[in-house]
Amino acid sequence: MRWVLLLVHLPTEPSRHRVAVWRELRRLGALSIGPGAWAVPAVAAFTERIQRAIELAGRGDGEVLVLDAAAHDEATAARLAALFTQAREAEWTEFTTECDRFEAEIAKEIRIGKLTLAELEEEEQSLERLRRWWRDLKTRDVFALPAAVAAELRLKACIEALEDYAERVYQAVHEPSRRQA
Repeated sequence: MRWVLLLVHLPTEPSRHRVAVWRELRRLGALSIGPGAWAVPAVAAFTERIQRAIELAGRGDGEVLVLDAAAHDEATAARLAALFTQAREAEWTEFTTECDRFEAEIAKEIRIGKLTLAELEEEEQSLERLRRWWRDLKTRDVFALPAAVAAELRLKACIEALEDYAERVYQAVHEPSRRQA
């Protein structure tokens, strides 16, 4: 596998520029392999975010040197792939933990009878955040890890839980008006 190495040089002050570049590289899924050195697999899915990191560095009077690279030997190639895989696995684990929290929140609202439109809207926003997060993770999971399949199933369970909750809210909100009519 080929890799893209990013060597980032930015002035120490103001720190907001370094933080902006760092955040963009984290969103990209880049591996920090040393001070100011980052690596990502050389796939088209990362091109736009790499360009964005370069632009952000330029705004802060810095630069990003972009190098195409291949591992020197099989052990190095395996190590890079393992590090990238570990980072993605950790992200998928965090995602599924958030799905667990989402479902627990829905179950709690049902249990306590908090069946309001305001709460439904809040839960819909939470689900949309999970959907965006899943799409971001899926984009950078270039090795198609098994954890991605499990995460997709968890997201589907969250969708089903919200649909059930929405139906309960609808009934709670509209049943009283039927009785009065």
